[in-house]
Amino acid sequence: MRGLKYEWITDINVNLLGSNARVEFLVTDDATAREQAEAKAEKLVETIEDMGFDASLSRLAPVESPDRGNGPTRTLELKVDGMHCSKCPGSVLRSLNGFRALTVITAPTEKSPLCEITYTPSPDFSIRNIIAAINANDKLSASIHHPESPDAISKRMHAIRQRQVLWRAIFTLVIAIPCFVIGIVYMSFVSEDVIIRKLLMEPWVSGINRAQIALFIMASLVYVFGADIFHKKAWKELRSLWKRGSRTPILQRFYRFGSMNMLMSLGTTIAYLSSVAQLIVAAVAQPERMSDEDVYFDSVVFLTLFLLTGQLIEGYSKSMTGNAIEMLGKLRPTTAILVEKDAQGNNIDTVVEADLLEIRDIVRIPYGSSPPCDGKLVEGETNFDESSVTGESRPIKKIVGDTVLSGTVNKSAPILIEITGAPGQSLLDQIIDIVREGQAKRAPIEQFADSLTAYFVPGITLLAILTCLIWAILGYSGAVPASYLEGISGGWFAFSIKFAIAVFVVACPCGIGLAAPTATSVGGGLAAKYGVLVKGGGESFEIASRIDCVVFDKTGTLTEGGEPTITDFQLYDQGEETNEDSSALWAVVRAVEENSSHPIAKAIVSFCSSKTQQRAEVVDIEETPGRGLKATSDALVPELDGFEIVVGNEALMREYGAHISASLSSTLQRWKTQAKSVALVAMKPTSSDDEESSSFSIAAALSISDPVRAEASAVIHTLRSQNIDVWMLSGDNQTTARAVALRIGIPEDNVISEVKPNEKSNKIKELQSSLKAKRSMERATVAMVGDGVNDAPALTVADVGIAIGSGSDVAIGSADFVLVKCDLRGIVTLIQLSRKVFGRIKVNFAWALVYNLLAVPVAAGAFYAIETPSRGHVRLDPVWASLAMAMSSISVVLSSLALRSGIPGLGYRETKIGA
Repeated sequence: MRGLKYEWITDINVNLLGSNARVEFLVTDDATAREQAEAKAEKLVETIEDMGFDASLSRLAPVESPDRGNGPTRTLELKVDGMHCSKCPGSVLRSLNGFRALTVITAPTEKSPLCEITYTPSPDFSIRNIIAAINANDKLSASIHHPESPDAISKRMHAIRQRQVLWRAIFTLVIAIPCFVIGIVYMSFVSEDVIIRKLLMEPWVSGINRAQIALFIMASLVYVFGADIFHKKAWKELRSLWKRGSRTPILQRFYRFGSMNMLMSLGTTIAYLSSVAQLIVAAVAQPERMSDEDVYFDSVVFLTLFLLTGQLIEGYSKSMTGNAIEMLGKLRPTTAILVEKDAQGNNIDTVVEADLLEIRDIVRIPYGSSPPCDGKLVEGETNFDESSVTGESRPIKKIVGDTVLSGTVNKSAPILIEITGAPGQSLLDQIIDIVREGQAKRAPIEQFADSLTAYFVPGITLLAILTCLIWAILGYSGAVPASYLEGISGGWFAFSIKFAIAVFVVACPCGIGLAAPTATSVGGGLAAKYGVLVKGGGESFEIASRIDCVVFDKTGTLTEGGEPTITDFQLYDQGEETNEDSSALWAVVRAVEENSSHPIAKAIVSFCSSKTQQRAEVVDIEETPGRGLKATSDALVPELDGFEIVVGNEALMREYGAHISASLSSTLQRWKTQAKSVALVAMKPTSSDDEESSSFSIAAALSISDPVRAEASAVIHTLRSQNIDVWMLSGDNQTTARAVALRIGIPEDNVISEVKPNEKSNKIKELQSSLKAKRSMERATVAMVGDGVNDAPALTVADVGIAIGSGSDVAIGSADFVLVKCDLRGIVTLIQLSRKVFGRIKVNFAWALVYNLLAVPVAAGAFYAIETPSRGHVRLDPVWASLAMAMSSISVVLSSLALRSGIPGLGYRETKIGA
C-alpha cells in the first residue's frame, strides 16, 4: 500500500488473498474524534479507489475498545425492524429503560434502526428478555445485529469481481468465435476458390478487405466492452499518480508505477491503436491491397479472451487457497437447544439462535451435533470428535465436569452442557481470529517481492519501447534480412510493434506477488488442521524453517503440568522429624499457596485441602517469582503475636536463612533423583527475644510428582535426528531437572536449571549469541516452547515462540505458534510444515522469476533468427503470450494448492511419532 503515505497512519496490514486491509490511524481525543475517524476513513477509501482498486469501509472502531461480550458485561447491537414513525424509537427506549442492569449507548432513530446496548447478564436476565421486551411493542421485531465481517465483505467483493470478469469473458468469447472463423479459418484453411472467402478477402475500400473491416468492428466491441476492466483500473492508477496534490515525488513517478492492469491495458491498447493507425494509413495512401499481417484486430480479441480467462481461473484458485477461515466458520452452529425449567421443575427444550445464549445457560447437544459455545458437561457421558478444532484424530471421552468445545462433534449419547463462554468467545472463535491475523502477516521474502514488482511495470514498459525501437532501427538500417518483412505491408514499424505488444503481455508480476501469500495461506490452513495455529503468518513460517535449537520449559511443557500431585511429605519440629500431623499448619500453607497460580502451588493447595477443612488467614503476602511465597499468620499459636511462614524451594529457604539438616538434605536428594520437585515450609515467630527461635526453621517438606508427557521422549528423539539441538530451561533444582532430561533424552549439558522467571529471556539471548547455525555462518535460530506467564518474556525474545494451548493467555499472546491440543508432536509438525511451506515459496518465487527471464526475451524476439522446421521463426505471438502470462500466475497458485495433496515430494504429509 505504497499510496497510503499519510502521517496519521500508524500501521497497515494487507491480506492479499482475503482482499482486505486493517489500517490503524490517529485522531485527537476530543468530542470530534468520531467525525475525524469517519473523515479519515473516507479519505483512505478514496485513495485506494484512486489507485485502481475497489474499496469499501468494513468497520470503524477504536483500537483499544474492549472486546464485545468480554467479562461480566456484554456489549452488542440490536436491529429493530418495523419502526415506521417518530414514536417508535421512544417505544424501544421505554422498553429498555425498564431494566436496571442495562445501559443504552446508542439509541435507535427512525432512519437508523440500530441500538447499541451494554448489560450485565444474570440467571434472571438475559438478551432473550431484552428482545422479548422490545418485541412486545406492536409491529416491532428486534434481533442481534452482526456487522458484515471482513471475510464476508472480501468474499462478496471477490464474487462481484468474478462476475464482472465472467460476463466480459462470455461477451468476448461470443465475439471470438466469428473472429476465429473469419481471421483464422477462412484465411488459413478455406480454399481461395470459395465464394465467401473471395468476398471476405478481396480489397473493398482503399485496399482494405471486408474481413479486416469485420475484425475492426469486433475488436472495437471487445476493446471497449471486454477489456474496459483493465483500462479503467489503469486510468485510475495514472490519474492518482499524476493528479494535483499527489504525494509521489516527480522523479519516482517515472520509475515506480503501475500494476498488472496497466500491462494488460497497454498490450491491448497498442495492438488495437496500431491496427487502427494502419487502417487510417491505408485510407490515405490508397494501396492496392492491405496485408492481413499489418493489423492485429484478431490478436486484440483473443488477447482479451485469454487475459479474462486467466483472471477467472486465477481468482478461483486464490479463493481456494484462502478459504481456511470460511471452513472454520462453518463448524460453528447457528442454533441451539436451550433447556429451561417450567413451573413444575420439568425440562423444556427450546430451539434458539446461538447468539441468544448466555453464560450458565444449559444446552442439549444431541448425537451428531456441535456445541454452539464452549461449555462444561453437566449431565451424561459421551465421546467427541475434536479433529476439526484440535487436530486430535481419536474420539475423546467426556464425563461430567469436562470441557466441551464449539465446533467439535458429539459422536455418542445426547448430553447437557453449561455454557462457560459467551457467543464469539469460544476456542474456535480464537482460532479463526488467529488464522485471520496470521494471513495478514507477511514474510520478509514478500518484502523483496514487493520491491521487485514495484519497479516491474516501468521496467517492462521501457523494455517494450526499446524492443520496438531496436527492431525498427535494425530493420531500417538493413542489419536484418529483408525477408523478415514477407507478407507485411506496414514496413519495419509494423514488424517491430508485434514484439513490443508481446513483451507487454507476457510479463507477469502477478506470479511473483502470489508466490508467498498463497503458500502461507495454504500452510496456515494445514497447520490449523493438525492443531497448530500460526499467529505470525509468513514471517513465522520463514523463521521456523531455519530452527537450529529448541528450548523447552520443564513444568507444564515437558511435563503434564496440569495436575501435579504430592507424593511424599515429612513434618519437622525444631529441625527434627515428627509424625505428629498439624491441621493448623496445613490450613496456613493452603492459605499461602492459594495466592499463586503456579501448578505446584495448586498441587499443594489440593493436598492441604485433603488434610484439613480448617481455614486460616494470612497477610503481608510476598511472592518471589520462581521460588515461592512468604506471608504472616497468627493461626498456629494464638497466644503469640503470630508467625512468618515461607513456602518455596531450597533457594528461597537459603535466602531466608532456614537451616536444612543432613537428614533432610538426604531425603530431598532421594526425591529429586526420582525426577520429583520439592517444596519446603519454614516459619518463625514474628517477635522473639530468643535468637534461636528468631530464625526460620523447617516445618515440612513435600515432593511433587509432575508426570513427563507420554510423547516427550519420541519428540526429543525426532528433533535430534533432524540435527536440531534440544535444551531444557527450568526453575527447578538441578538434580530434578537433570533426572527429567535423562528420562526423555536431553543431554545433561543442555540442561539450564534454577533459573528465575526474569532470567529466562536472558538465557535465551545467551543461547542465541553462543550457538551457531547448522546451515550457515550466522547465529543459531532458537525456538522457545512454554506455557506459563513467566515464559512470556522468553517466548518474545526467542526467534520463534511456541505456546502450549493449555497455557496462560499471556504466554499464548507472546507466541508465534500455538499448539491447540497440548501435544508436543505439534512442534515436529510445525517445523516440518514450515520447511515445506517456505520451500514451496522459494519454488514459486524461482518459477515466477525464471518464467519472466525466459519468456520476456522470447517475446522480445531474441531468438527470432532461429528458423523452425516449418520455415518460420522462434517468436511468441501476442495471443500466445497472453495465454503464457495467465499460466504463470495459475501455475504458482496450483503449486501452493498442491501442498494439500499429501503426494510425496509435492504435498505435505504429517510424520507419525509414537507416544
